[in-house]
Amino acid sequence: MTELQSRTSDPETRPGGLRGLYARFGHLMHELGKFGTVGIVAFGVDVTIFNVLLYGGVNNLLAATVSMVVAATVAFVGNRFWTWRDRERTNLRREYSLYFLFNVGGLVIALVCLWFSHYVLGTVWPFFQTKLADNIAKNVVGMALGTAFRFWSYRQIVFRKTPAES
Repeated sequence: MTELQSRTSDPETRPGGLRGLYARFGHLMHELGKFGTVGIVAFGVDVTIFNVLLYGGVNNLLAATVSMVVAATVAFVGNRFWTWRDRERTNLRREYSLYFLFNVGGLVIALVCLWFSHYVLGTVWPFFQTKLADNIAKNVVGMALGTAFRFWSYRQIVFRKTPAES
């Protein structure tokens, strides 16, 4: 056991200040950084496909669904083999099934934001029926809420640590 590990394992001797915060939460910051990097790549895929389909005349909800399914697959590969590569692997089918299930949850969150903006707010204020408003509802509001949900579910359920890793 290194000196830092022995000091951080005992709350009485844990370093204070920023060093103490890093010792306590450093692993989480690394995970968030990797998750964010994978997310940026998947977000680029999502936005590109969404806008190609949207400007190609495809219905906004269908375009959002297609783009998010493709982006979710890209994100799965990045998260499984980079973000949480140190986690013990379970059955790949189980992981992808759970991952896909929680991505459906994130998809529903984004679609509800898009639907509410376009079809509810848009009946009152026409701006909310524009392609710009659709992009903001889906790619800013929906993405932020969906990402928070997905990070929690991936970390706690899909790529969880086994008792041997704790």
